[in-house]
Amino acid sequence: MLTCPLCASADTAFIHRDARREYHRCRRCALVFVPPAFRLGPEEERAVYDQHENSPDDPGYRRFLSRLFDPLRERLAPGARGLDFGAGPGPTLSVMFEEAGHPMAIYDPFYAPDARVFEQTYDFITATEVVEHLFAPGEELVRLVDRLRPGGWLGVMTKRVTGREAFARWHYILDPTHVAFFSEATFRWLADERGMSVEFPAADVALLRKA
Repeated sequence: MLTCPLCASADTAFIHRDARREYHRCRRCALVFVPPAFRLGPEEERAVYDQHENSPDDPGYRRFLSRLFDPLRERLAPGARGLDFGAGPGPTLSVMFEEAGHPMAIYDPFYAPDARVFEQTYDFITATEVVEHLFAPGEELVRLVDRLRPGGWLGVMTKRVTGREAFARWHYILDPTHVAFFSEATFRWLADERGMSVEFPAADVALLRKA
């Protein structure tokens, strides 16, 4: 029996297999995940990320990030301080928030691995197109929530699971670095577990607020 990498429950079940991998679903938190045997190694994973060409000079990428940026910025006090977790090879969301008057720190395990950022606390933390890559989403999300000040926001952008049949046809599972798939039910479980509220301002955005 596989253990869920988000909630550590052993109550999981196989739901799908494609040409390369298996996918299992947790009955407790509803996370769909790829078993460890099907994950890429760090060098293979880094090679995929090195192909990304995201840049703050790309207006299309800024429009994409605005799905999280706009609703989160509306909820922030002037000068609120943030952390962009999983900033990638071309940090852009942090630039957008800095342009809006919000001091930012960045972290990425491959491109900005300075773990000293976790010695501080923040008014908000963003994770855009990140949580689907996490081998241990439970540990990482607890760490992020712990770094939030009271009333702080965790903004997550990731495409959400809608159902088993749609999952089998979903392009999102074709990326070999995507190993954890969240649904609204998963985010609601996480919010309840951590004593947070949750909002869904867009189809791929969840905003969780610390009490």
